[in-house]
Amino acid sequence: MKYNKRAEALVLLADGTIFYGKSIGIEGTAFGEICFNTGMTGYQEIFTDPSYFGQIMVTTNAHIGNYGTVAVDSQSDSIKISGLICKNFSFDHTRPAGTNNLYDYFADQNKVAISDVDTRALVRYIRENGAQNALITTEVERLEALKAELANYPSMEGRELASAVSTKEPYFFGDENAPVKVAALDLGIKQSILKNIADQGVYLKVFPYDTDFETLQAWNPDGYFLSNGPGDPEPLHQAQAVAKEIISRDLPLFGICLGHQVIALANGVSTFKMFNGHRGINHPVLNHSTGKGEITSQNHGFAVSREEAEAHPDLEITHTHLNDQTVAGLKMKSKKCFSVQYHPEAAPGPNDAKYLFTQFKTLIN
Repeated sequence: MKYNKRAEALVLLADGTIFYGKSIGIEGTAFGEICFNTGMTGYQEIFTDPSYFGQIMVTTNAHIGNYGTVAVDSQSDSIKISGLICKNFSFDHTRPAGTNNLYDYFADQNKVAISDVDTRALVRYIRENGAQNALITTEVERLEALKAELANYPSMEGRELASAVSTKEPYFFGDENAPVKVAALDLGIKQSILKNIADQGVYLKVFPYDTDFETLQAWNPDGYFLSNGPGDPEPLHQAQAVAKEIISRDLPLFGICLGHQVIALANGVSTFKMFNGHRGINHPVLNHSTGKGEITSQNHGFAVSREEAEAHPDLEITHTHLNDQTVAGLKMKSKKCFSVQYHPEAAPGPNDAKYLFTQFKTLIN
């Protein structure tokens, strides 16, 4: 691929708004729902998080790429965002642990990225006008044709995307001699989540997103886990059926992010698409049991209905997002089941919520 960071590039939003920038040297066009992440660090973890599949990422930090990439930071086997928009793209890196520069990381996977965009103005526009489909392109001469293509790009609402990022075959994670076994339903799982569960003395078997309960049960696990992932939770009818069966048998169940939403749906509580969503590493959450605030890492564009959760006789809201009062955690009063909307493993972000993995292990025991 030709390196030419001076070539013209642009961002086209579904409402027709255009923001201009420069190509970093990877030519092409990428479509997705535009969103932004406010994290000051952890860009590699963000880019490889399967929960971002189908989304174009705007990074609010002014410099991206300055510490390179390293294999251990990847949360999956590849870049999962559709494309990247940033202000300043660093082609060189200075971190001693960095084994590769970010340009090669994107070029090797043919992922389009554009820089020199006024990201402050773009983020303010998204904040005021809401998340929407967009494209980034170096094919500026095809603008009119690209407008027509963007108009036909599917909305994130109603899209089932777990199938695009879930494992195709079951696999094992952790120490096979660990005293506890957990069956994990992969809706788009992050490697750091698996590691944090395994660190509790747990051996995991990870199953494809559409696995039925009988297949999970056949491994004879001590507990069950529903992972994070991309897209709208509502179309995940098989995962909801699995959650209902686990709950009906009162087996230990923990859900994170998309898994949290699936558990809510399994209890008859609806979800909705948020105006912008929560994406960053400094989101404040109130833990209702301790009365303390926690700083959390979050990445979601859908949320659980607070009104319906409060009215449900067997659900208790355990955590609340302090910026907008959305539901950040649930537990069932009469079943061994709980979930959170955010990412307690961080990656990137703070470690305030890692106790939840211990809580899951305690629930199993």
